[in-house]
Amino acid sequence: MHADFHYYATYCAAIIAGYSHEESLDICYSDQFTDICSRTLLEKLKAPLSAATTQTAFELADARTDILGLQDITRIWASFHFLPHDLYIEKKHCNRYYKSKFRLICGPNGELVKETVGLAKGRSLQSAGLAMHVLSDTWAHAYFAGTPSLVINNTNYHFYEILPEGDRKINFIHSTSKPDDIEKCIYSNSIFSSSEHSIMNLGHGRAGHLPDYSFIKYRYLPAWYDYEELIKDNPGDYYRAFCQMIYAMGYLRGERDEFEVRQYAWETAAPYEERIKNILRKGQLDSSADWAAFGKELSGKDIPDFDVNRYLSEYIESEDKDDTFLGKFILAALAQKSMVTNRIYRSGNLLAGFSVDFAEKGFMGIEDFRKLAEHIGKEMRHD
Repeated sequence: MHADFHYYATYCAAIIAGYSHEESLDICYSDQFTDICSRTLLEKLKAPLSAATTQTAFELADARTDILGLQDITRIWASFHFLPHDLYIEKKHCNRYYKSKFRLICGPNGELVKETVGLAKGRSLQSAGLAMHVLSDTWAHAYFAGTPSLVINNTNYHFYEILPEGDRKINFIHSTSKPDDIEKCIYSNSIFSSSEHSIMNLGHGRAGHLPDYSFIKYRYLPAWYDYEELIKDNPGDYYRAFCQMIYAMGYLRGERDEFEVRQYAWETAAPYEERIKNILRKGQLDSSADWAAFGKELSGKDIPDFDVNRYLSEYIESEDKDDTFLGKFILAALAQKSMVTNRIYRSGNLLAGFSVDFAEKGFMGIEDFRKLAEHIGKEMRHD
């Protein structure tokens, strides 16, 4: 998903869920900021680097692919963009190392989605926005894993767009300058690498941005699916993601006592269903303008463009950084990353490294997290 859904569509979902215009802006900003908060940005802020929720292209190009480097990559991408669906799923006739990667495959309605939304309950609007990013990405990024892996994430020539008039072959090229061409069905993807651990094989890179476009429905042969054909219905999945966000935000607002997976705010969204589905099905690379127009219809107010610099000065100049907009986001990111990596570690899977659940240790702020991290680091060095 891109900013059109993570920012503008999330704003719309928040308004429908009952949040005010100002609250919805905080939520959707935090949702989109999850795609922005890299170590490069955190260094500029002199903020904890452990709060990184993404990696820039330059950071990935320089990333180590030894054990520690791969664990670092996995902690970020599995926590925020490719939330594992089932950490205990079984697969026959495979070794333990392959199974550990298989168990990181992303998908909606897993136990970690429930924990992600529950973690945001009673916390900041920034926590809510970050949780909505993770939740919606489980739909868009389903069937890919947030760890570099050729055997899990690779695709092949068998890739077709499903259209009413008949399927047509999707052609992949690697281009950093040319935009994807919907009319000619040409899309850019990552360069093929036969290395299991290459950054080129992280997430859905081998499928390009197709998982991030709401309009497309396609069929392909995932490497992990024993080369059986799988159909991905993005318009349907994105609508489920939208309605699940409304349901989740209703829970966060206190409308219900528990968040359950496989539950959606169908009735709440019903008056807007056709309007939403028309936006999702429209063949375009960026649907921001359509979502922004819909958002204005809902609230009567304009949605400002996303500005990455909006809250930087406030954080840099504040003495109480935990109470700033970005300070609250950072705390939400630390809690989410800690929870997910700890659950991966508890499952016996070391692809995200060793982990301690900082939330269970009772950290209350950024300084506490840093002190605890330093303390644990000293213990590991002594061991």
